[in-house]
Amino acid sequence: MIVLKAKKQRKLIIAVLIVLIIAGAYTHAVYIVPGSITLIQGKEYNFSFKSPLFVNIKADKDGILTLNNQDIKASSYYRLSEPLFLNSTIVEGVVNLQLRLFGFIPLKTVQVYVLPDKQLAACGSTIGVKIDIDGVLVLGTSEVQTADGEAVLPVKESGIKAGDFLREINGRKLSSIDELIDEIQKSKGKKVKIRYERAGQEFETFVTPVKSQEDNKYRIGLWVRDSTAGIGTLTFFDPETRGFGALGHGITDIDTGILMPVGEGKILESNILAVRRGEQGSPGELKGVFIEDKAELGKITTNSHCGIYGVLNEEEISRIPHVLYPIGLRNQIVEGPAKILANIDGKNVEEYEILIEKISMRNYSSPKSMVIRITDERLLNVTGGIVQGMSGSPIIQNNRIVGAVTHVLVNDPTRGYGIFIEWMLNNLKSTDKAA
Repeated sequence: MIVLKAKKQRKLIIAVLIVLIIAGAYTHAVYIVPGSITLIQGKEYNFSFKSPLFVNIKADKDGILTLNNQDIKASSYYRLSEPLFLNSTIVEGVVNLQLRLFGFIPLKTVQVYVLPDKQLAACGSTIGVKIDIDGVLVLGTSEVQTADGEAVLPVKESGIKAGDFLREINGRKLSSIDELIDEIQKSKGKKVKIRYERAGQEFETFVTPVKSQEDNKYRIGLWVRDSTAGIGTLTFFDPETRGFGALGHGITDIDTGILMPVGEGKILESNILAVRRGEQGSPGELKGVFIEDKAELGKITTNSHCGIYGVLNEEEISRIPHVLYPIGLRNQIVEGPAKILANIDGKNVEEYEILIEKISMRNYSSPKSMVIRITDERLLNVTGGIVQGMSGSPIIQNNRIVGAVTHVLVNDPTRGYGIFIEWMLNNLKSTDKAA
């Protein structure tokens, strides 16, 4: 009896160990296998996972990708301890690879983006950015003083809060604050129906405006915004499609931190008037103005967490300084010297020396893909390092455009972050589809 019990315990321990080993292997594989990969057509992408595991890989489209110079077949198994060489036979597109650990445990679906082997026009010139929001953004609420001296908040029970986007009022689509005010005044204090959006989900509510003692106008107790503007840097454009990318990070509302959806947007030529030097704990800034007496350079169609994107006006491209560079993917970037293109005097785009200190191995798109440090004394003497307005400055390494400057470290303005150019190009592809 005791012997049987001991055998059962050993079997249980062995079973638990097997489960733990499989669970550990699964967790490790999920961590080391990227969620997305970017390839340039005809160029090999080399994986080196250094893992004892093996996986089964299946593509959702046949005859497009090759792995180790062979077509990917559902019956094929690959050891992650050996180098894997991925290549593509198409010029552009997306292929999904389904991975199964040990051939039967669903592991991950990897999206493979294939880019054409082309050159991009690296820019580095400062631009003015203007965006009209798609809807009206709620910043906060405020009580209204009525004619009898009572302080009321009409939207209190409506469910509307800071960060929401007002889409319609009484069936009228909203694109500006003026339209919102107009409908509130027309209500004459009668209940209005408001449709608003929060985190991609739409809601409807009713609010009864009250007349303000201050100006004798009807109000609902909301602080709102319908546009934003600022200075940034144009990163690149595609000479064939005129599609452009800039900033390398999204434009968020200063009060709510919400990524601002684009209703209409444009980029303009800008003029730098002064530079506020960055100091420890106090980021610097390129102070400039928009040149609005010239035609707009292009239209903004997308504001994503990886930058702003759109299409340049064909007749205005000649006004944009640029140099053609081949694309450098993240597996081609190395820690070490590089350079950025930036315009800090309002006149010329110059090259400045930097050091790429760290390259992120994270498998999702992020505006903080690498850590960089300014080493060029010319730039350090004028700006102190990275300053606001330099976001989007192209990063060049080994004669390739590999990314863009995105953020400064507040406590050390000589250092900051950059984004991989492939993340920006993937966002540009989404823009092309939308356009």
